[in-house]
Amino acid sequence: MAERNRRTVRDLRRGNRARVLQRLYFDGPLSRQELGPVTGLSSGSISNVVAELSAEGLLEEAGVVDSDGGRPRTLLRVAPDGGLLVGIDIGETRVRVELFDLSLTELARTERLLAQHGYDVERIVAHVRTGVADVLRDAGADPRRLLGIGIGVPGIIERDGPEGPDGTRGAVVHGQTIGWRAVPFEQLLREAVDVPPEVPLFIDNGAKTLGQAEMWFGGGRGAGAAAIALIGSGVGACVDHGDILDEDRTSLALEWGHTTVQLRGRRCRCGSIGCLEAYAGAEALRKRWREAGGPLPEDADDETALAALLAAAYPGRRGTPDPVALALLDETAECLGAALADLVNLFLPERILIGGWAGLLLGPRLLPEIRRYANEYALRHAAARTTIEMGRLGPDAVTVGAATLPLADFLTRGGSRPEPGGTGTPPRTAVEAVRERHRTPVN
Repeated sequence: MAERNRRTVRDLRRGNRARVLQRLYFDGPLSRQELGPVTGLSSGSISNVVAELSAEGLLEEAGVVDSDGGRPRTLLRVAPDGGLLVGIDIGETRVRVELFDLSLTELARTERLLAQHGYDVERIVAHVRTGVADVLRDAGADPRRLLGIGIGVPGIIERDGPEGPDGTRGAVVHGQTIGWRAVPFEQLLREAVDVPPEVPLFIDNGAKTLGQAEMWFGGGRGAGAAAIALIGSGVGACVDHGDILDEDRTSLALEWGHTTVQLRGRRCRCGSIGCLEAYAGAEALRKRWREAGGPLPEDADDETALAALLAAAYPGRRGTPDPVALALLDETAECLGAALADLVNLFLPERILIGGWAGLLLGPRLLPEIRRYANEYALRHAAARTTIEMGRLGPDAVTVGAATLPLADFLTRGGSRPEPGGTGTPPRTAVEAVRERHRTPVN
């Protein structure tokens, strides 16, 4: 009984700390007096929690405001230098690694292009290892201040994969379109990345990390339900329900790119036919533009090809639009509009946001047509209550979203740091066979 009571007191204290930290992070700066009503805590509890968090370097003063007839009130905020976060985007064209402080201000970044080697598992792990080392070195940062590393990756994430040699379980990635079959990615990273063993890893679908970034800081802020589309070389989406501080909030990654938009249509790189990704992904657009006679070098990558396609369709005042390019982009807009209509009909979101590097290039040109087609394919009542907009966070949104994974965990734990010895590292010999088995070439 005594042990259970101790756990209850500890959990209550952690919960109080979490309430204060979360409110200050998302709504601050706030005074102690303002924290009471928004957290539901007594003034005594607020004082105790603020004193603890300030002593730990997690809160700092942010000026004063006048009060009605009383003493000026001191404003508090979460201290940016209270910890470090790493966000990693394992994208379709590059691996981007960024180091952030607690305010998600970028401190350092590095990128590794994937054009030459694709999704070789061992090479991706090496990119992550050297990228993390580079950003810590460039910022002069102590790895012991890391609160966690978040990684956004294509594919389906199995949270609790098979037990590893050290008895722990880690995230496994099923990335059919990139040639990854049940890759024990977390175990591989734990062995390779040179950070203290207590630093947690958080691996999630890249569209989901993009969605979390937009919901926290971008175009999804304040929406009760939103769908966020990631359009890159491939296509994905996530759906978020609930306020960012709602304990019942849910976020669901969708393999939206592999919904069917054309019966007996084009072959998708997943092996199926008629997928949205086979029409609207940048890799598919590159192939379709070349098939249509678009003037592309054989070695043109997806980014170069998409830029050339848009330039041909919209050459500016002095040029003549290429009718083939225009027709191809109109078909793309219709496919995206129809697929967005499916999201509208299925999930009834208040907002749909379009992001991803290719989405950010296509959206400014195609958004009016995408909206028109979505309205044509969606149920009228559902479409009338949904807006379709561009994401607001730019090409770094997946990386920022990845950094919010350890940040969310940190805030939920009330600012307590990971404890040493919480997670081990698999012995090197235990993963060599895994690397060889999953070293799958990408066509």
